[in-house]
Amino acid sequence: MSDDVVETEADDSDSSVEDEIVQPIAGIGTLVFSKWDATEVTCSDPGIAPYINLTTIGMPLSGGRHANQWFGKQRLSLIERFTNGLMRRGPNSGKKSTTVSALRDALDIIHDRTGENPLQTLIDAVVNSAPCEGITRIRFGANSQPKAAEVSPSRRVDVAIRNLTTGATGATIKSKRSLTQCIVNEVMKAAEGDVSSFAVAKREETERIAASAR
Repeated sequence: MSDDVVETEADDSDSSVEDEIVQPIAGIGTLVFSKWDATEVTCSDPGIAPYINLTTIGMPLSGGRHANQWFGKQRLSLIERFTNGLMRRGPNSGKKSTTVSALRDALDIIHDRTGENPLQTLIDAVVNSAPCEGITRIRFGANSQPKAAEVSPSRRVDVAIRNLTTGATGATIKSKRSLTQCIVNEVMKAAEGDVSSFAVAKREETERIAASAR
């Protein structure tokens, strides 16, 4: 009788673990760049899974129709948000077609190196780059004191995309590597959780500072 109880408890725990790991991503049924299917792409972090969207039809260009709307970026494709971050500053500033082509070629290279869906690698990079804790300042009269605070899921995705794109564009400065090569290096390192990645290093730095301010 006790063995049956143990077996049922083990089965329940295994099913609960699988439910926590497998989180579908919005965008099922669409082909990113008419090539990569988002059907089997999952997110290992259930907190930010509802805020990641891979729905991309044709050119990732929405014209800013989601701007100034409550949680409008939740309905915006992650591909477009990534390309917008790549043209934030520097020589690629305002060059939408250049950043889209660079990301498209980078996904092809990631697929050739890993043999897997590059969208899954991109999602893993976002998960590993999203900080869970941050710093806020509480003011007492003329004095301000830093305090640790949990980061909202939407901001976690924003910070992850910003750090990934900043690391990719920053690597092109005083370097002979192209933007495509820098995107591949940054995304693949972040997907593996490598500290040499700019985004992963920024996450650990942020969480370390937050831990000291608890």
